[in-house]
Amino acid sequence: MSDMITADLVDLDLSADTKEAAARSLAERMVALGRVTDLDGFLADVAAREAQMPTGLDGGIGIPHCRSEHVTEPTLAFGRSAAGIDFGAADGPADLIFLIAAPAGADDAHLTILSSLARQLMNSEFTDALRAVGDAAAAAALIRGDEPDAPATVGAEDTVASAGAASSAAATVTDDDTAGGDDTAGGEERPFRIVAVTSCPTGIAHTYMAAESLENAGREAGVEVTVEPQGSAGFTRLDPAVIAAADAVIFAHDVPVREKERFAGKPTVDVGVKAGINRPAELITEVREKAARGEVTSGSAPASPVERGGESGEGYGTKLRKWLMSGVSYMVPFVAAGGLLIALGFALGGYKVDKAPSVMEHFIWTQTDSWAALLFQIGGVAFGFLVPVLAGYIAYGMADRPGLVPGFVGGSIALTINAGFLGGLAAGLIAGGVVMAIQKVKIPAALRGIMPVVVIPLISSAIVGFLMFVVIGKPIAEAQKGMTDWLNGLSGSNAVLLGALLGLMMCFDLGGPVNKVAYTFATAGIAVASPSDSAMKIMAAVMAAGMVPPLAMALATTVRAKLFNQTERENGKAAWVLGASFISEGAIPFAAADPLRVIPASMAGGAITGALSMALGATLRAPHGGIFVVPLIGNPFLYLVAIAAGVCVTTALVIVLKGMRKQAPGATPASGEGAAAQATEQKQPVAA
Repeated sequence: MSDMITADLVDLDLSADTKEAAARSLAERMVALGRVTDLDGFLADVAAREAQMPTGLDGGIGIPHCRSEHVTEPTLAFGRSAAGIDFGAADGPADLIFLIAAPAGADDAHLTILSSLARQLMNSEFTDALRAVGDAAAAAALIRGDEPDAPATVGAEDTVASAGAASSAAATVTDDDTAGGDDTAGGEERPFRIVAVTSCPTGIAHTYMAAESLENAGREAGVEVTVEPQGSAGFTRLDPAVIAAADAVIFAHDVPVREKERFAGKPTVDVGVKAGINRPAELITEVREKAARGEVTSGSAPASPVERGGESGEGYGTKLRKWLMSGVSYMVPFVAAGGLLIALGFALGGYKVDKAPSVMEHFIWTQTDSWAALLFQIGGVAFGFLVPVLAGYIAYGMADRPGLVPGFVGGSIALTINAGFLGGLAAGLIAGGVVMAIQKVKIPAALRGIMPVVVIPLISSAIVGFLMFVVIGKPIAEAQKGMTDWLNGLSGSNAVLLGALLGLMMCFDLGGPVNKVAYTFATAGIAVASPSDSAMKIMAAVMAAGMVPPLAMALATTVRAKLFNQTERENGKAAWVLGASFISEGAIPFAAADPLRVIPASMAGGAITGALSMALGATLRAPHGGIFVVPLIGNPFLYLVAIAAGVCVTTALVIVLKGMRKQAPGATPASGEGAAAQATEQKQPVAA
């Protein structure tokens, strides 16, 4: 670990007042040492990870982290804040901040060391020592574990050993009570046994913190907790004998548990990874109560990764949204790749490229038309996967891997009967529901092995196929045709109103579920080889509106810099590129700091841009790309005018609203130069 953190990567007087500023300050140290090659690119990756789930932990710890192509070697930077910085933890701000930077292709050994550090953060002696350490060199040495009196074993050799032990989940199995042994040891009743799986999106920090937290809570409760952390460095499967001997199972995860069927037939608690970190004792108590009541999972696999929803008490409306977003998230890359290829084919070969013969039969290397036809036909193949992928991964979100086969089958049938996008939605939901119903049937243990491979795919595909072909396929196909005809018939004020509505949706949550609904509606319309003119107008309006918020924030920080703190001004520079690239998330830092001003202003500008784009007749064949696909836009000059109008409206509204806040009676004056005034503005977004 000696090469991961040095005194130059430690700041014991971190003055940042926001998590973005803290990450930037620590990342700048990495840049100075050549560990990070592109500061803004790396910070964008950190922000994207933060958007998935806040990285603040109870106990005053913040662990912003990510994998990034801009990182040259695994690096750790540490900052200590006297005032505390909000990283989203339930118990308040963090004073110990660790910025973990892992290369996109980091090797397992380095990731193992970083994961062991994450486990050490659950050790109060270790964190207390970091709060008391007096200089940067000593802090770096303490984190490395090469101080003689270090309270925690975080040395490179011990770290690898302890992390390896954790990965093999042997840390909590005692010598006298080995896996698969007798139920008693020395005449005493054996302790309650729990096996657990932890995982998080990045697989570097939260995965191992949850494992450590569960193990510690188990020791305190007199329970054996054996954990399988499924992290970025891979995972070591628990011994089947350990699983067989377990009395209960805890899943603390934010990504699907791999090979989940191994744990079927036992009392199970299924929660998000943060619950494993913050309330492990409650989870242990809950699963013991389930075991006492005899509650076990049925079928070949426990509850699905999306059905559990992360926390208890989640309604079916939330679950439905997650199921649909699961399908959309897997579909969007096919839309982007296929759409751009088709658009490039049209750009090179003209609007008759869709009539070109197959390139297998006719391809001339020196002719532009042949290359245009090739791009168009590859894009068409990519588009052919859209509906099956949508349906397959909706079913996957509901029922895990067993849902994939009937989902893909149902999606393909939807294409066959011209039920399109609506048919894919229906097929995915039906497939997932059928598999979930089959999984609830109690199956003899001898047959469980063939259930996910043979029985479930066979029965569920037959049922879904019957329903799609015979029962609901034709009505859905008629509904799809009706929606298409309605879109094609839009004109005048109706088209303008639709553009305004889509613009409002694109700017409401900046990349969130509402934004994705509008985007999916638009991409579904152009997901054919020859989309209608109305569908291309809708796609143009959606992309134009999505570009407005980040571009407007960038412009506002330029023309009225004093209304924004230093961190926001830096974010404004990056927002120029993000907005121009149609990445609405570039405005998230501004919306998070001041939602009651930024979001309404963004929605107003987005609505104007969407309405103008529709009114001016701009069209777009590509589903993404921002200004970089302007050559593929119909009426490009008027399209850019629509974007500029929305950006100016949002910028003006943000400046006016922020200016009113400063002048509000009784408000703390903000000079725009004082750090304290800026911090007050950011921590009080709903003032005035």
